Amino acid sequence: MILLYYLIKAIANSANLYAFLLVLILNLSSFPSLTWAATDVSVYESFLQCLQNNTNPQDNISEIVYYQTNASYTSVLEAYIRNARLINSTTAKPKPLIILTPKQISHVQASVICSKKVGYQLKIRSGGHDYEGISYISDHPFFLLDMFNLRSVQVDVKNESAWVQTGATLGELYYTIWQNSKAHGFPAGVCPTVAVGGHFSGGGYGNMLRKYGLAVDNVLDAQIVDVNGKLLDRKSMGEDLFWAIRGGGGASFGVIISYKIKLVLVPEIVTVFKVERYIEEDATDVAHKWQFVAPKTDNDLFMRMLLQPVTSKTKKKEKTIRVSIYAFYLGNADALVSLLGKEFPELGLKKENCNETSWIQSVVWWANSINITSPKDLLDRNLNSANFLKRKSDYVQTPISKDGLNWIFQRMIELGKTGLVFNAYGGRMNEIPATDAPFPHRAGNLFKIQYSVNWQQAGSTAENEYLTQIRKLYSYMTPFVSKNPRSAFLNYRDLDIGVMESGKNSYEEGSVYGFKYFKGNFDRLVKAKTAVDPENFFRNEQSIPTLPSKA
Repeated sequence: MILLYYLIKAIANSANLYAFLLVLILNLSSFPSLTWAATDVSVYESFLQCLQNNTNPQDNISEIVYYQTNASYTSVLEAYIRNARLINSTTAKPKPLIILTPKQISHVQASVICSKKVGYQLKIRSGGHDYEGISYISDHPFFLLDMFNLRSVQVDVKNESAWVQTGATLGELYYTIWQNSKAHGFPAGVCPTVAVGGHFSGGGYGNMLRKYGLAVDNVLDAQIVDVNGKLLDRKSMGEDLFWAIRGGGGASFGVIISYKIKLVLVPEIVTVFKVERYIEEDATDVAHKWQFVAPKTDNDLFMRMLLQPVTSKTKKKEKTIRVSIYAFYLGNADALVSLLGKEFPELGLKKENCNETSWIQSVVWWANSINITSPKDLLDRNLNSANFLKRKSDYVQTPISKDGLNWIFQRMIELGKTGLVFNAYGGRMNEIPATDAPFPHRAGNLFKIQYSVNWQQAGSTAENEYLTQIRKLYSYMTPFVSKNPRSAFLNYRDLDIGVMESGKNSYEEGSVYGFKYFKGNFDRLVKAKTAVDPENFFRNEQSIPTLPSKA
């Protein structure tokens, strides 16, 4: 439709002919096969003109703008969607009118200025590991600002720091650090295709959190484009905004361009292991003891525990629970085996269970993918791969009894597929005050739970079945998890716990999910939001609201 519009405009030789043909276009646009309405044409033309006026004349703006009739539009949109449920949703939602893929900071600035000018919502996506898709779907017309081209990583080994743009993946960050230093790493997530933008701005945890805290606990500076299109650093944005974007969800406050991070030291040898147990063995004893050891052991050790309903090894037609423990240790296998021999004899860890390796090879091991077999594979963005999935989260502050665990195991077997991932806290997480960053889940939390279910079948029947499963298990877990509020982890976005009605800016609606994600830090985030974006331009279904107007 856009191409037809400009073709007619170009060949029309008289005002009357142009007017006639324009009326023809407006009528043709009502046909179902032609998806762009006349108002969309007008918005696109105004937006494109604005971009050209606010960028370098030598820039080819057409290379970064994808409208719905562009042949590459769908591939660009779906390339960073990791949840197939949001591609093949049973409830269709409007797609972005325009996708913007900036290659320079000036393109981001112009995108903000021009989106405001034409009155369209601007959603921001950095990597696509967005469980609910709030960065790229909406109930209302919007533009998508996709940051994947802004992905540079600049490492300063001498000062033990790096600048990383928000479109870079963790795999790219880790690989570049390793290329520059074999003695440094960074405490962020274990999935290499997660991008820095959403990961850092939501807290960013990984298998070094008990030693070094979260990614945001190691952020020194940042660059953000504010609602007026201005580029700010830590000094010019002020400490309130800098605090907010270290775990408060950056997309509520502006477009984060990059973070300056503090690199951490890693030894020449680290150790990883995976140990499995089943109910018919001693899985309950192992799972129970894990709760007492994993959050309190040496800070150099991180242990993750997975609980999964599977088919029994001995009784092939029966279901059981498999308990898997994945570990990362900043040291050698002998020291680790000795440590757990004293603290966790139920695990029965032996040296042959362990894998001594380098930090970068441990990243490859944790990636747990047949496509990730060497450090260079960390650069693979694994495009166009998506599962049908749903995730939820909880925090546990009191160990679950053996009877409680057995009861949970039976509920999981009855439900069929939903698994639980227990991620141990303690260590450095207990030492950092809950108010130091928006992420509040510090001392007092033994571990975080991720509820996880994946499925292969498309369609509403399968979707309803598995969504019901995970929601039932979440309900069953109520007696065992945090209360007042029942806390949740921002980076495991979950629209079940509350939604801001699009276009509204209700503190009451926002507080429903806001106190679950941020607890007592929510009100400070609201004040920061009100100060920098009082008209709520940067918003999504679970964004930070502004304070009610006094007028």
